[in-house]
Amino acid sequence: MFTKIKFESLLISLFLLFSLSSAKTPPRPRAFLLSVTKDASTKQYLTALPQRTPRVPVKLTIDLGQRFLWVDCEKGYVSSTYKPVPCGSVTCKRSLSAACVESCIDPPSPGCNNNTCSHIPYNPFIRTSTGGELAQDIVSLQSTDGMNPGKFVSANGVVFDCAPNSLLEGLAKNVKGILGLGNGYVGFPTQIANAFRVARKFAICLTSSTTTRGVVFFGDSPYVFLPGIDVSKRLVYTPLFKNPVSTSGSYFEGEPSTDYFIGVTSIKINGNVIPINTTLLTITKDGKGGTKISTVEPYTKLETSIYNALTKAFVKSLAKVPRVKPVAPFKVCYNRRSLGSTRVGPAVPPIELVLGSKNTTKSWTIWGVNSMVAVNNEVLCLGFVDGGVEFEPTTSLVIGAHQIEDNLLQFDIAKKRLGFSSSLLFGQTSCANFNFTSKA
Repeated sequence: MFTKIKFESLLISLFLLFSLSSAKTPPRPRAFLLSVTKDASTKQYLTALPQRTPRVPVKLTIDLGQRFLWVDCEKGYVSSTYKPVPCGSVTCKRSLSAACVESCIDPPSPGCNNNTCSHIPYNPFIRTSTGGELAQDIVSLQSTDGMNPGKFVSANGVVFDCAPNSLLEGLAKNVKGILGLGNGYVGFPTQIANAFRVARKFAICLTSSTTTRGVVFFGDSPYVFLPGIDVSKRLVYTPLFKNPVSTSGSYFEGEPSTDYFIGVTSIKINGNVIPINTTLLTITKDGKGGTKISTVEPYTKLETSIYNALTKAFVKSLAKVPRVKPVAPFKVCYNRRSLGSTRVGPAVPPIELVLGSKNTTKSWTIWGVNSMVAVNNEVLCLGFVDGGVEFEPTTSLVIGAHQIEDNLLQFDIAKKRLGFSSSLLFGQTSCANFNFTSKA
């Protein structure tokens, strides 16, 4: 009897062991997301990043090209998992830091420790930078299958920079820092890819409304927006270029730019190429020229000669429509009632950014919803601004945030390419249509 019971117990144990070993483990998430809102007062794009132990949702302004995440460590930073990055460490060297804090005057605390790697957090809205301690801490992100959000997953050792409270000036209310999505080793997308073992790519979709949410995806994922449209199948790809000279307001000597540059070769209005000095669209050895994309500049900035050619051609194409008094910072404005309406905004000539060589020409088309700005209930203005002959940074064409709203942009860092959708409104969806409701 004892032998029989013992034998049956053994069979049950073996069966359970076999069942556990053959059971499927949950698949590792392939992508993660953050929701994005547009601040009504500053027009900045904001997100909340869960960080620290215990976990705190840190409100941040998104800067597409900034080199790293930085937060205010001077007031209220409490975390049991905070670790300063030591001077001379691999992480410090890969961040391209050229500074080290050997001794901090105040007692040890987040942002003030001896023998730590130092970097230069930058606030582009007040064009100010300062020294800051490079550090690491836990970050948590919500996983996604590209259609709905999933569970939160945490990763330790995500690098960021500590900044003083004074650097928050000019940022939206209650914002505690900047989420830098720049193309570099300590850029947030590369860190997330390394920490969560996902593809080194991210996609951003900004809404034009201050009452809805856009989204940023990290990793390899479909991008499904209501009513069930996978925008990833509509992307057109063009190469991303690296500027050898930093285009940030603060940097160490020798740092390359972490901004995202694309190869615009000409500009068309209503299908006609406008006459410009195309050499301005090429990045020079000293880092000038070229075209980059920005979430910090609210409207596309153009070098003066390009701006003049663009506005002249645009006005000519609407020669029969009377203009009204300009409203700063814009110079070309019309009465709203003088312009028709379409699915993709005011009925104005499309502006095409022509990309690539003669054999691989593609166009990023900017329709009325992205080219025109409603400055009040009566007036619409062409949403492009004169950046001057040598404005800072010295990039000739900076595609601003208004021009990329309701466009999905995928930055594939590993493959060095940009995927762009043009306006999602043509496909009867928008960046506000991602379903943030979890599956049942």
